[in-house]
Amino acid sequence: MLFKTLASAVFYGRFARAFSALGYRQAARGFSATPFDLTGQRWLVTGASGGIGKAIALEANRLGAQVVAVARSKNKLDALVSEASAPERLGIEVCDLSSLEAISDWVGRFQSSASGPVDVLVNNVGVLLNQFVLTDEGIEQSLATNLLGPVLLTRRLLSEGGLSTDSTVINVSSGGMYATPLELDSMIAPDPQHFDGVRAYALHKRAQVVWTHHWNSVHPKGPVMQVMHPGWVDTEGVKTSLPGFRKVMKPILRTPIEGADTVLWLGAQRPAPPKEGIWLDRAVQPEHAFSMTKKTRVSVEDLVAYLDEALAKFL
Repeated sequence: MLFKTLASAVFYGRFARAFSALGYRQAARGFSATPFDLTGQRWLVTGASGGIGKAIALEANRLGAQVVAVARSKNKLDALVSEASAPERLGIEVCDLSSLEAISDWVGRFQSSASGPVDVLVNNVGVLLNQFVLTDEGIEQSLATNLLGPVLLTRRLLSEGGLSTDSTVINVSSGGMYATPLELDSMIAPDPQHFDGVRAYALHKRAQVVWTHHWNSVHPKGPVMQVMHPGWVDTEGVKTSLPGFRKVMKPILRTPIEGADTVLWLGAQRPAPPKEGIWLDRAVQPEHAFSMTKKTRVSVEDLVAYLDEALAKFL
C-alpha cells in the first residue's frame, strides 16, 4: 500500500502541470485565433452523451459539421440535441458500446442508410470501473468498452464503406497509459478478486496507442488514425470513478471543451500521424515518460493477434 501511494504521488507530481488546466492554458497561448471550419464534414462521435464526447459533438456541430452522436442512453442523446447549435445537423444513434454484437449489428444498420463514409470517426467512449463486471459476452466490461469496442467499430466501418482513405479516425486515450507498459495477460484476464480499475484502464489506453501506430503502418494510404489524450478533465466519469483524485485536483481540472480541443484540431487540420507519440494540446508528446513502461515481453503482433481472435466472429 505504501509503495502504491508513493508511486501515485510520483505519477501525479510528474504530470500535474502538463495535464491540468494550467498546461492547456499555457499551450493555448500559441494556438491560432482562427476558428475551425468543419462545414461539409460528417463526424461520428462515440460516448457522446456526456463529458468530453458531448463537448466534441456539440462543438463540431457548432463549427458546421454534420454529427452523428452514439451512446447508450436515448434520454441523454435527446438532451444533447436540445443543446445543439444546429439540431438539424445532429443525428443520434443508440448503441451499447460495451456489446460487440450490438456494435456489429448497429454498423450494418447504420451503413445501410448512410449516404457515404464519415470524414471523422472519434472513438471517445471510455469507462473506468472500480468493480469487476462481465458483459453478456463474457468480457470484462471496461476492456470491451475501452479497447475491443472501438477496434471492432473502426474495422467494421472500414469493411462496410463507412470509412474511406480520406477519413480520419481519432482515438481518445488517456494520460493514465503512462503508468504501464503493454501487457496482455493481466489486461485480458484480470483477477476478479483483486480487480484494479485504474490499472485496467491504463492497460487499455496503452494498448490503444500501440494499436493506433500499427494501424497506420498497415494502412499507409488511409484512413489515417490519430491518438490523443485530453489531459485531466472534470467529467461525471471522473467524479464517479475517481472521487479522491477529483476532490484534490478539482481547482485545476480542465473543462470538457478544453479536453476536446485537440480532437477538434486534428479533425480540422488533418496533420500527418506521428510514427510514435501521442497528441496533447495540438503537439506530439512522447508515449513513454518512465523507462519501465518501455519494458515488455508483449509485441505489437501479440496484441493484434489477440484483437483478431477476440473480434473474429463479429467482423
